[in-house]
Amino acid sequence: MRDHDLLVVGSAHADLLVGVERRPRPGETVFGTDLAVHPGGKGANQAFAAARLGARTALLARVGDDGHGRMLLESQHAAGVDVAGVLVGGAPTGVALITVDPSGDNSVVVFPGANHRLSPADIRAAWDLVRTARVVSAQLEIPLETVVEIVRTLSSGSRFVLNPSPPAALPAEVLVACDPLIVNEHEARFLLGTGAGLEPRDWALGLLSRGPRSVVVTLGAAGAIVADGRSRTCVRVPSPRVEAVDTTGAGDAFAAALGWRLGLGEDLETAASYAVRAGAAAVTRRGAQSAYPTAEELPGP
Repeated sequence: MRDHDLLVVGSAHADLLVGVERRPRPGETVFGTDLAVHPGGKGANQAFAAARLGARTALLARVGDDGHGRMLLESQHAAGVDVAGVLVGGAPTGVALITVDPSGDNSVVVFPGANHRLSPADIRAAWDLVRTARVVSAQLEIPLETVVEIVRTLSSGSRFVLNPSPPAALPAEVLVACDPLIVNEHEARFLLGTGAGLEPRDWALGLLSRGPRSVVVTLGAAGAIVADGRSRTCVRVPSPRVEAVDTTGAGDAFAAALGWRLGLGEDLETAASYAVRAGAAAVTRRGAQSAYPTAEELPGP
């Protein structure tokens, strides 16, 4: 029996969110309009978002033995996430400095802290947790060697979902395990290089040819492109129209919802249709985890 619908292996850090009238140019200083501190990190965000939607979720991460670490653990526990796999100590908790302009667009600088201490040995020590999850989701705010170890530890019955953010060159061993590989436009162009092509469909099919079992390209308000290597299909999934307030963490809400629904047995297109609704709901409120919806709060298709 699978103990968790979704295991998220990834980062957990404090988000220091600053509102700005516009983002500074190189060498320029601008005043912020407000400051807020929220629990964040792509791993913690995904675990929180999935639990809010109703998934049986666990988080495998590392935080510091400090105030930010305690804030993160309290947030996950409050959402119903199993935090038995969260390791404490080794370095200060990571921090993300985020600026958000009036349109909702954001820029992020991350101090990794304890996230970069999550090691392959930690994955091996959590063998039971990794192998009993229906879906294991990861990102690249932890060391790439740790992501490789996740792939090597997976059971044959588990599905691996990867959002390569921030983008980095991926070894073939990781690429062929992805089902799906989830990328936005920036990540797709990075991975494909000069041969990326002009259209999202080109990016999806180009990435699929690199080895993943499936690929999802997120397009913000335009929804997503889904490419499935089994059926060789490539379809666009539309997003509901909403008024965006803050795009921080929307991609994590999408990935969390997608991973959970795949774990329930939905096909990729159906799961992506649910995930775009979760991502759309997340941009209608400020912050990341504080903006994540329950299943009842999702907009209609």
